[in-house]
Formats: sequence, C-alpha cells, structure tokens
Amino acid sequence: MKKLINNPADVLVESLRGVALAHPELSVDFDTHVITRATPKAQGRVAVVSGGGSGHEPLHGGYVGVGMLDAAVAGEVFTSPTPDRVQAATKAVDRGAGVLHIVKNYTGDVLNFEMAAELAAMEGIEVGTVVVDDDVAVQDSLYTAGRRGVGLTVLLEKLVGAAAEEGQDLASVVELAKRINGQGRSMGMALTSCTVPAAGKPTFDLPDDQMEIGIGIHGEPGRHREPLAPASDIARQLVEPILGDLDASGPAIVMLNGMGGSPLIELYLMYGEVAALLEKAGVQIARNLVGDYITSLDMAGCSLTVLKADDELLRLWDAPVNTPGLRWGA
Repeated sequence: MKKLINNPADVLVESLRGVALAHPELSVDFDTHVITRATPKAQGRVAVVSGGGSGHEPLHGGYVGVGMLDAAVAGEVFTSPTPDRVQAATKAVDRGAGVLHIVKNYTGDVLNFEMAAELAAMEGIEVGTVVVDDDVAVQDSLYTAGRRGVGLTVLLEKLVGAAAEEGQDLASVVELAKRINGQGRSMGMALTSCTVPAAGKPTFDLPDDQMEIGIGIHGEPGRHREPLAPASDIARQLVEPILGDLDASGPAIVMLNGMGGSPLIELYLMYGEVAALLEKAGVQIARNLVGDYITSLDMAGCSLTVLKADDELLRLWDAPVNTPGLRWGA
C-alpha cells in the first residue's frame, strides 16, 4: 500500500489537523471530529448539518462555509459518526431557527442521525431530516435499506444551503430538500477498487481488463462486471438507467463526478460523452459540475448525477458559495 500517511489509525485526526491549518475560516473540534464555520451565520437562520464516514472528500467537510453547510461530522473512514458527535454538531450550530440534517441512505448513518435528532429535541432544538437515496444502481444492498445516497448529496447541500442562507424557515428548507431528492438520480462505475488505509489492500479485486457498473461509494458491488469498454459505451451505461428512472426532460443540473483516482482529462472526456447523450434525450444542461466532489478514496472511475431543475433551483444554484470544496460568486 502506497499512501501519504503515518499510522493508519491516525489518518482522520491528522487530516483534520491539516484542514484546520489550511482553512482558518473553519473551526475543527478534534474531540468530536466536527467541522463548523469559524464565524457562525446570523441568529434566527436555519442551520444545515451533514456528515458520514470519511474517505469521500471534499464531502462533507469541504462544503462547510457560506452558502452550504454550517457543520459536518467526520466519522472514521467509511464509518458513520456516532450519535453524540452528530448531536454536538447540531447543538454547536443551532441559531434558534432549527437544524436540517442531510443524511445519506446507509443504515448506520440513518440510525445515528435519527438518534442525534432525538437527543437534540430533548434540548429544545427542532431538527428536520432528509435522507438522500438517489442511486439508481440498486434498490437494496448490504449497506442500505433502499437506494444508496451518493452524488445528489453534493447538489442538495448546495441548494438547501443557499435557501437556509437567505432566511427560509425550517419547514420550507425541509420541503425543498425532499423535492430535490425526488428529482435527482445518480449512477456510478469503477475502473479500480479503493484501498482503505486500515485494511492496507484493495477492497475488492477488479482485473485490469474489467470494470464494475453501478458501484457504490464504499466499494459495494454494482449491477454487473464486464470487460472494459470505450468511454462512449460507459457514458451510455450511466445515462440510460438514470433516464429510465427519471423524466429529466427540460432544464437540469448535471454533475460528472470523479471517484478520486481519475484525472480531469478523463472526466472532461466523459462529460462530453454524457452531455451529448443527455441533450439528445431532451435534457437541457442548465448548470454543471465536473471534477472530484464525492469520492471513494483512490478509486478510479466516475459517477453521473442528473437533477431536474426549475427556476427556483437555478436561482439557488447561482447564489454565492464559499467553501473549500466549492467556490463561486462574490
């Protein structure tokens, strides 16, 4: 295993130390592994909290900042954060208007965030929750009850973060989050496995001449394994399941996401392929992202997320955001 680490057991804490040094606009609690804004938003505004296992950077800690999250809770690699740490994040950022929890649909995350919400309620903090389940590759897996939460999480954090920033109340932010979840779908693929530092070896064996279609962000099995194919064929296998599950005709926000180990030259090539297929199918790409936004450590491969958009979503998308993992606007 070749990685830029010291002791595998210390990867998360040492990474968080680097985040704190690199980004003074963030505050890092090394005891709870919670990242918050160094300067909280105004009193009376809804706060937005997310989190999950580490290894998907820049998700979630990279999206703490103006226009997105108020706090992110970092679990160990591919391991859900505990309820007490989620509660600590919730309590730290509550500004008196309630807190939205954005939870990816993995059993541990759902249970631990649910328990944290109950603990917060006992302290008088109102919590709303959205469970993201956008992965069309599976209905059920060993890791989830229902579809997995993957790339749509990034778009949802951006959009509801903007809504909370502008002062929408908790009920409105929750309703918006659930609407976004219903209008977005994702599909991913892998060329290689990832290697979890504590394990020291690839999570699964994938021969050089094979690829996995429908892979999960923790290395969970996909729909099927098949011989390596040209990018145009891979693009078709990402687009068709999404459009088979979602009427995305009209304006859309599209993300071509790298899984951590594929260079941008390949990601832009793939974006060109999927964009042509989507436009041919009547999907008008109104906004886009191309790059590494929700990764799986060092896995080579990519995922596609398509969100059916409307005027409100496009307006929220264009709102200023300033976070380490995503920046635009003034």
